[in-house]
Amino acid sequence: MKRDFEKWFRTFTDTIASYDYYVDFKKVYSNVDDLKIELNILNSLIGSKNIKKDFESILNKYPEIVKCIPILIAVREKEITAMDEKGKVLYNFRNVVNDINQYSYFMEKTGVFDLLSNHIINNLYDYVTGVETGLDSNGRKNRGGHLMENLVESYIVKAGFIKDNNYFKEMYISDVQSRWGIDLSAISNQGKTEKRFDFVIKTKSTIYGIETNFYSSGGSKLNETARSYKQIAEESKNIKGFKFVWFTDGEGWIGARNNLAETFEVLEHLYNINDLNNNVIIKELI
Repeated sequence: MKRDFEKWFRTFTDTIASYDYYVDFKKVYSNVDDLKIELNILNSLIGSKNIKKDFESILNKYPEIVKCIPILIAVREKEITAMDEKGKVLYNFRNVVNDINQYSYFMEKTGVFDLLSNHIINNLYDYVTGVETGLDSNGRKNRGGHLMENLVESYIVKAGFIKDNNYFKEMYISDVQSRWGIDLSAISNQGKTEKRFDFVIKTKSTIYGIETNFYSSGGSKLNETARSYKQIAEESKNIKGFKFVWFTDGEGWIGARNNLAETFEVLEHLYNINDLNNNVIIKELI
C-alpha cells in the first residue's frame, strides 16, 4: 500500500536529545586541563599595570603559553590571520614564531589585554572553562547525528544482527564491493565517488546500505541531503541484491519538506523514529 507523505511527516519528532547532548563536560574539562599550567602562568597578568611589558617578559621565559592564546578569544585554530591598517599578519600559536611584539599587538587589538588588566575576570582557568562550554555547544549537530546512529543501531542489535558479522558500521562502497563482489558503480559514479554508509546489513539475499541522520534545525544541507539520497535511490533500483535505506527525523525538515517529499516518492525504505517505535523494526524491514 502506498504510504502518505503528509501523514508520515506529521509523526516527526522535535528532539532525541539526551542529557549529555547539550554539553560534553568531560570533553570541556579535558580541554581546559590540557592548558592548566599555561593558564595559571597567564593569571599573573590579571590586574597588571604594565601588561605589555609583563606579557612579553612572561612569553620570553615561558614560550609555551603561546598555545593557549587562541582559546582566550574563543578560537581553536593554532594559526590566525588578522588585518588592519598596518597590513595582514599570520600568527602562529603552536610555537613562538612571530616577533614577541607582534603577539603583544595581537593581545592588545583583540581586547585580551583589557580583559586581563582591568580585572574583568579573576581566573583564566574558570574563564576558559566557560569559553569551552560555549564552543562545545557547536558540536550539538554532530551529537544529534550520533544519537540517531545509536538509536538505529540499537534496533539493529535488537533484531539479532551481530556487529562485524552480518552488520557493519561506517562501511565504504569499495569495501562492500570487495567483500561481497557486488557492483555498486551505479551509485559511485563509476568508482569516482567513495560513498560511506553509516551501516551495512548483509542477509542471505540482500545487502542493505543504511544512512541515518537527525536535523533539529534547518539549512541548505537538508535539501542537498534529500537530493543526494533521491539520486542514490534512483541509481540503486536496478542493482540486484542491494537496497538503500534511510532513517531520518527532526523538525529541521519543516523548511525542506518539499525536497524530502520528492525523495519519499522514489525511496521505498525511508523511515523515521515513529516507524522504529511502532514495530517497523530492522528485522521486519529486511
